[in-house]
Amino acid sequence: MHAWRAFVLRCCGAKLGPGCHVYAKARIWAPWNLECEEDACIGDDAEIYNVAPIFLGKGAIVSQGAYLCAASHDFRDQAFPLITAPIRVEAGAWVAARAIILMGVTVGENSVIGAGSVVTKNMPAGAVCAGNPCKVLGQR
Repeated sequence: MHAWRAFVLRCCGAKLGPGCHVYAKARIWAPWNLECEEDACIGDDAEIYNVAPIFLGKGAIVSQGAYLCAASHDFRDQAFPLITAPIRVEAGAWVAARAIILMGVTVGENSVIGAGSVVTKNMPAGAVCAGNPCKVLGQR
């Protein structure tokens, strides 16, 4: 049913390259703010909270239960306004199960974000990263 889900997402404004796999239990808040290149994958129970654009490069994987959050609130302002920033998961990168990627972050090409990590800043290409907060542990 991947082709059917891709068709429905495209009808709602998503830009999906060929071979993208969006699994049945994935949740995408705003399809029009989602761009996936060829062979990108979003696993079951992954949540794409894309108030701002979220980009997945060629072959990027967002595993089960991962949360990509492109919005927050300015807690310093008493009005608590919504703030947003895009997220990029570059080609060949893997966001493992239950990892959290926060707004404004770029996950570098071919990098790995370990399960359960909380990514608050950009991670470099080709790195193995994990933790809360997420940090570089080595090279892939």
